[in-house]
Amino acid sequence: MAVLDDELMKDAEYDADVVAYVREQIPQELKEKFNDEELFYFHDLVEDYLAESAVFEAEPDEEGFVDIDIEDIAKHLQKTAKKEGMGEYELEDLLRIVDAELFFCDEDEE
Repeated sequence: MAVLDDELMKDAEYDADVVAYVREQIPQELKEKFNDEELFYFHDLVEDYLAESAVFEAEPDEEGFVDIDIEDIAKHLQKTAKKEGMGEYELEDLLRIVDAELFFCDEDEE
C-alpha cells in the first residue's frame, strides 16, 4: 500500500508543479480569470486527451518532434467544460493554457 501512496503523492506533486508553471506562464488577465481549481481541471483534461488520442503513437519527424495540434486540444477542453457544466471558455484563453502545459511537458522531458 505504501508504494501506491508514494505513487499517488508523486502524481499530486507533479500536477501541482504543472498548474504552478501554467499560472506563471499565462498573462495577468488569465491569472485573474482562472482559479487553481479550473487549471487543475484543464490539466486533467489535457492529460486525458493526450492519453486517449494517438498523439504518442505518431512518428516523430527528423528532429524527433511530434506534431501536436494545440487548437484541437483547446477545442476539446472548451467542448468538455461546457458539457460538464464547468462553464464556457474562450478558445484563445484555452490555447494559452494548453500551450503553457505542453511547454512544461517539453521542459520536464529534458
